[in-house]
Amino acid sequence: MKTHLNVALIGYGYAGRTFHAPLIRAESRLRLHTIVSSKGEQLLAEQPGVQLVSDLAQALANPDIDLVVIASPNDCHYPQADAALRAGKHVVVDKPFTTTLAEARQLQVQASQHQRLLSVFHNRRWDADFLTLRQLLDAGSLGQISLFESRFERYRPQVQARWRESAVAGGGLWFDLGPHLLDQALQLFGLPHALHADLATQRNGAVATDYFHVTLHYPRLRVLLSASCLVSGGSPRFAVHGTLGSYVKYGLDTQESQLKLGEVPGCAGWGHDPLPGLHYVQQDGQEHGHAVPMLAGDYRHYYAGVAAAILAGAANPVPASQAIDVMQLIELASASAAQGHTLPVR
Repeated sequence: MKTHLNVALIGYGYAGRTFHAPLIRAESRLRLHTIVSSKGEQLLAEQPGVQLVSDLAQALANPDIDLVVIASPNDCHYPQADAALRAGKHVVVDKPFTTTLAEARQLQVQASQHQRLLSVFHNRRWDADFLTLRQLLDAGSLGQISLFESRFERYRPQVQARWRESAVAGGGLWFDLGPHLLDQALQLFGLPHALHADLATQRNGAVATDYFHVTLHYPRLRVLLSASCLVSGGSPRFAVHGTLGSYVKYGLDTQESQLKLGEVPGCAGWGHDPLPGLHYVQQDGQEHGHAVPMLAGDYRHYYAGVAAAILAGAANPVPASQAIDVMQLIELASASAAQGHTLPVR
């Protein structure tokens, strides 16, 4: 039996360099074998011992490659994943899975036909704040939830010349941050029965969505998901209200900042969030709040799960079917915003 997998990383931009390369290296059963990129000197200096090729076909033709990780621009996800599956490789795709629901479903068919693992990098299931919140909800500490607010705010008033902010398929904030917020909500509550979305461009010179406010409708529960490029601060990451209490959490998970600083996943303090959440309850007509310490976040669990799924038949940490649910809501929100109506989720 194989004890490790050789990995080809497609793309060495922000996602490939900051997230995937260090997390792949942190998993003992994975070997970062090849990177497909045009960033020659920078890449070789940062990733010694890795083969550099400029063409995807070269990596797919190499029989030593077992797993292909796609961290290229969003509109490349489908054709590159399709080519990798047809070449008999296991595939991880960075979020968003694809740019359309039809593409996502077609990749699932290809993976099934070729009997290969297909997984999507919804890494924020392993954020410290989300893990802690999930523990609170599983314990019933807040009772029956009536309102769940999840925000991912930024302050980037200047439009940047990059594909994420361009008028291309998969560009804009909804395709960038929407998949994170949707995936977390679906993990907690499942698919809603309806959705209403407001997508906008608010910054001077913006050509792609830089604001969204999306409401997921459940029988009693309402889930509000929002993000903006023009929020300087003051908004909670989570605000959750139930029949037994409320929970509010400020600040973002620290792992992305740690990765940007070049810290090695698993180092001392990895995934530690120093800012506790606050659990509020009403007693004798008075509001009482107490701090809730954070569980440690750890994105390493994703690639550990991928390795175990391929080598030992364990469960896929993020199967394509779950990412397809996210893509259904991504696409439906765009239709809702264009029509100005609440739309049913099928």
